[in-house]
Amino acid sequence: MDYRTERISEAIREEIAEIIGYEMSDPRLASIIVTAVEISPNKRRAVIRVAASTGEDAEPALTALENAKSFLKRELANRLDMYRIPDLYFEADATAMLGDRLQHLLKRIKKGRPRDTDEEPEKKDVE
Repeated sequence: MDYRTERISEAIREEIAEIIGYEMSDPRLASIIVTAVEISPNKRRAVIRVAASTGEDAEPALTALENAKSFLKRELANRLDMYRIPDLYFEADATAMLGDRLQHLLKRIKKGRPRDTDEEPEKKDVE
C-alpha cells in the first residue's frame, strides 16, 4: 500500500468513527468501533471493518451501517477534499471477536501449556 492510500484510509477511518460516535443516534451503533479501513488500489472501494466493543454480535450494527451508507458517504464528501469518495462496504472484524480467546491462548503458550486438555501428561520412566 502506498503512502497516499494509507493517508486516505486513515482519514476515512477517523471521520467514519467520529460520524458514528457523535452524529448518528442509532442505538445499534452505540458500542461500535471502527478498527480498520482498506482501500482498493484504484481507490473506488473502501472496506470498513467494525467491531462491537462489548463483545456482542455486530450483525445489527452492520445492518444499520448498510442503511446509513449514503449518509456516511455524503458526510465524507463534505469533510474530505477528495475527487471521488470510494464506495463503502462494511464487515465485522473477526480479530476483535476472537480477541479474548487469542489472549487466553497466548497466556497458555507463555506458561508452556499450549493445549486445553484435562488429561495428565504421560510420565516417563527414568532408569
